[in-house]
Formats: sequence, C-alpha cells, structure tokens
Amino acid sequence: QVQLKESGGGSVQAGGSLRLSCAASGHTNNKYCMTWFRQPPGKEREGVASIEPDGTTDYANSVKGRFTISLDNGNNTLYLQLNSLKTEDTAMYYCAAVSFSWVRGYCWNQMNADAWGHGTLVNVSS
Repeated sequence: QVQLKESGGGSVQAGGSLRLSCAASGHTNNKYCMTWFRQPPGKEREGVASIEPDGTTDYANSVKGRFTISLDNGNNTLYLQLNSLKTEDTAMYYCAAVSFSWVRGYCWNQMNADAWGHGTLVNVSS
C-alpha cells in the first residue's frame, strides 16, 4: 500500500549532525503513526522517535533533547534530525508506518507496522 525509502545516513564524527528522510509513496494513510527505529550492531531493533497523526511526538530517553522528528504531509516525507551525535547512535535507521490503534503506545509496536523502509546507515566515530 505504502512504500518507504530512507535517505540521509552517513559517517560523521561524534558531536556532528545528520538529517534523515523517509519518503513515502503509494497509498499513504494519514492515520499512520510514523516511527523511526534503529538497530545498532549486534543489538535488537529499538524505537527512536514517533509522531502521531495529530502531531504528538515521543522519543526514546537516549535521544531526548538531541533528535527531532517531524512530518511534512505535503511532501509525504518523514524526517529525523540527529544532533549531538554519539558513538552509541551508530545503527541502521528504519522508518515505519504503524497502523493507528487506540492502544496507548501503539507507535512503538513493530508488529503493527504496515510498511518499512530498507534502512539508512548512520555511523558515528569517536
């Protein structure tokens, strides 16, 4: 129904910044919660940031104050601004469209994701 494609990853030094983009195409749905996940090397995929259809945002504690999620409905593009990057931010970053639910915290449920991008790699060096 909807296709997602991430871009903007790269290699940066600690303290640097990146802006990730997730372009949506196909049959977009404005009831999706759009969520960024990441998978560090050797670790499980984890939620990073989410934005609900009404604009409400949420962040993992590890990135609060450093990352900012935003959604441009006009361009069908999800963004993640990554500032003050740390080596522990190194990961493959994925965007996902999560089906709306009245269940609290639904944005973070990977099982409810209807679409995934293929990921964009962020590598933060010391």
